[in-house]
Amino acid sequence: MRVLVAEDERLMADTVAEGLRQLSMAVDVVYDGNSALERLSINRYDVAVLDRDMPGRSGDEVCRWVAASGLPTRVLLLTAAAGIRDRVEGLGLGADDYLTKPFAFAELVARLQALARRSSPALPAALEHDGVILDVTRHTVTRDGLPLSLSPKEFAVLHVLLRSPGRVISAEELLEQAWDEHIDPFTNTVRMTVMTLRRKLGEPPVIVTVPRVGYRFGA
Repeated sequence: MRVLVAEDERLMADTVAEGLRQLSMAVDVVYDGNSALERLSINRYDVAVLDRDMPGRSGDEVCRWVAASGLPTRVLLLTAAAGIRDRVEGLGLGADDYLTKPFAFAELVARLQALARRSSPALPAALEHDGVILDVTRHTVTRDGLPLSLSPKEFAVLHVLLRSPGRVISAEELLEQAWDEHIDPFTNTVRMTVMTLRRKLGEPPVIVTVPRVGYRFGA
């Protein structure tokens, strides 16, 4: 999952982003509405977490722009206003969900995962192929019933590959979906991550390298 966090309280934004990255999400962070619009117009995000009271363009304005643009990005609005009228107003802007501050991190994660499952086509919480089961909600991976210990990026790459078993995924697409915008596009980090992931998945191999094209899960 690739997430944009737009929140002017920098400590909160950075703390949330770091927590989401530990759960294998690719997260970009901005601290004002103008930067949020810029990122949304350039990058593809599964979910945008928008504070309603950001400087520059407000979260409301950014939410309206996302809704009007037809982007598939889901929007979760954050606000300190907890009244029913405020929630109704926020959803009326085109937001997909609404969360009041302060909030529990676990609830934020659950809402993000629920929003991601609303994507088209909808994906189940657990993906299974060739004996490998990846459970997004529990953040676990098993092969033939045995638990595997994966790094956040290994988990994210496996998630991307399992979403489309049999389809060749380019290194560029993996970078876009599993890493944030600060990754060097010329790095060999994708190759190294796939190499360690393939080793941890064991035999027989389930990740195929297609020379000069990308990677495929399954024969």
